[in-house]
Amino acid sequence: MIRKTLSGAVIALSLTGASTALATNGMNLEGYGAKSHAMGGAGMAYDTGNSAVMNNPATLGMMKEGTEEIGLGIRGMHPEVQADYGAYTDHSCATAFYMPSFSYIRRDGDFTWGAAVLSQGGMGADYGDDSPLFAGWFRDPSNPNSFVPMSSEGIRSEVGVGRVMFPIAYNLTDNTAIGGSVDFVWASMDIQMDMDGYHFGQMETGGSMLSVINPSPQTLDYIRYDFSNDTPFIGKAVGYGSGFKLGFTHKVSKLLTIGGTYHSQTMLSDLESNNAQITVVNGSGAKDVSGKIKVNDFEWPATFAAGIALHPSDRLMVAADVKFVDWSTVMDKFSTTFIADDEASNGDYAGQTLDMSMKQDWKDQTVYSVGVEYKASDNLALRGGASFSNNPVPDTYLHPLFPAIIKNHYTCGFGYRLSESTRMGMAYSWAPRLPKPTETVWSSATASRTGR
Repeated sequence: MIRKTLSGAVIALSLTGASTALATNGMNLEGYGAKSHAMGGAGMAYDTGNSAVMNNPATLGMMKEGTEEIGLGIRGMHPEVQADYGAYTDHSCATAFYMPSFSYIRRDGDFTWGAAVLSQGGMGADYGDDSPLFAGWFRDPSNPNSFVPMSSEGIRSEVGVGRVMFPIAYNLTDNTAIGGSVDFVWASMDIQMDMDGYHFGQMETGGSMLSVINPSPQTLDYIRYDFSNDTPFIGKAVGYGSGFKLGFTHKVSKLLTIGGTYHSQTMLSDLESNNAQITVVNGSGAKDVSGKIKVNDFEWPATFAAGIALHPSDRLMVAADVKFVDWSTVMDKFSTTFIADDEASNGDYAGQTLDMSMKQDWKDQTVYSVGVEYKASDNLALRGGASFSNNPVPDTYLHPLFPAIIKNHYTCGFGYRLSESTRMGMAYSWAPRLPKPTETVWSSATASRTGR
């Protein structure tokens, strides 16, 4: 029998970008699938439907034998981002994004298999072309005549990661299942950013770029990165690679089921675009330089997760997970290589390789999720939950274009059986405003959320 599953999720969060590129726990979404999402993101030890491909692939073994499911999902995101630096405040103008997903899963005997495609997460922001945060800077804060204007062009960023997954689960016994998934992963990035000489000098921690464009630190007015496109599904600089997941579930008793999973770190190529530009404005004047950009060593982190599901009665389920996300291994720095085209129009920069590295120093993150499902009737299930985590992004290195700082979420939703073969689910998530960081090199960023 073919069973169709429709799911929707409406959430509010602090990050903006392409419709495939938004997130809250660092760069991860706080929950995958309407059922797990409504239950605070918990999903290691019970049947989360086709969304198990992003939760714990072993739970696919809980699917009824001899059935197949087609899953269609849409996730709406409505962020409100506020960035502050000194006396200046600005808001990101990107406030609505929608993320589709599609999956097909089938169980034959003890084997469950299928395929799915969806977004893993990302981050970004859009401040338009009139942001006071990027209007310019004062060489001497006490001297109003020392103001240095910047480009007055668009300021935005967009980072996204998506996956095509091929899961398989095997029921070892009636109570124990194992599962795994082989994933094709893509990542992309857009950046349009002005950075004044002062902050660039503070944040640049290695590479050849600073010495080439700015032999005397006092002479650099600003540098602008520009590689971006108008496509809402993938950014300008793109890389491809792979990853995998492993998982298990075990039904200890009628009351208790346990489960766990490991998601590997990705193995991605550098994110590249052959059509990039930097603009250098220093004591020698302004120079647009065309070339190739590479974002080096961008990877998605490994994740370890474990959870339980309790069934006190046939109508009530309580689930809880703990996840460990290894951000520190993959987000210690942001590194780029710009290779200038060997053309006369690039002047002295022609053919030069400009390396840049900025410290990020993200910390590892632990996420706790808890959720409850109550079957109000044979057709209607009501759900609620919450997730709590530490902030992996140090205040010192927080940048207004990369405000990945949401920590806590409160969720609710429902599932409804429309017919014997069709079900739908919806989820809503709210993330409260965070206090402003007390110390930053560049900027603090806080956000209030309203889901619609």
